[in-house]
Amino acid sequence: MIDFRSDTVTKPSKAMRDIMYNAPVGDDVYGDDESVNQLEAYACERFEFAEALFCSSGTQANLLALMAHCERGDEYICGQSAHNYKFEGGGAAVLGSIQPQPIENEADGTLCFNKIAAAIKPDDNHFANTRLLSLENTIGGKVLALDYLAATRKFVNQHSLSLHLDGARAFNAAADLNVDITAITQHFDSVSICLSKGLGAPVGSLLLGSKALISKARRWRKVLG
Repeated sequence: MIDFRSDTVTKPSKAMRDIMYNAPVGDDVYGDDESVNQLEAYACERFEFAEALFCSSGTQANLLALMAHCERGDEYICGQSAHNYKFEGGGAAVLGSIQPQPIENEADGTLCFNKIAAAIKPDDNHFANTRLLSLENTIGGKVLALDYLAATRKFVNQHSLSLHLDGARAFNAAADLNVDITAITQHFDSVSICLSKGLGAPVGSLLLGSKALISKARRWRKVLG
């Protein structure tokens, strides 16, 4: 029987289990886990980012990104249907003291630039500081076009915002667009990639970003346990 509830409902194959059983392991706090080190190094090369961080889940990876980009009392803008707003337990607000500002997603999954611009708060003590725009690709099964991603990069640069991608299913988008994954991820300051979406991996996600961002995220990962 095939379980179609979600692409997360996958199980490791015997070959994967054998690799796990025989994998060299070590204390991750001291940087001694060879498997994690190899995974993070491979991710940096594959996605062309300076640093990568192994996380327990996509929810954790997204939360670490938000907490690394934003300080307490800051704000991030995302889609009303965004997973890190709607389906991750309000972690940004509860654990990061970060205010989400959702914008209604358009029919194609995009966010309207005029609506985003209107939601960016002025430099005024009455308001949270708008620091980050977060996109998701795919979102609700919809693929964001490459020209939209390029336009988004230009938009955030104009408004001095950082740009995060919830890329849990970014490889699905790359397959649909028939491009390498870096054609998508190149536009973002940080990207989360889920390892349990259709791959059979029982756990884990990656967060990619600059050395400074991942250093901050690594500390928050310790705080989150």
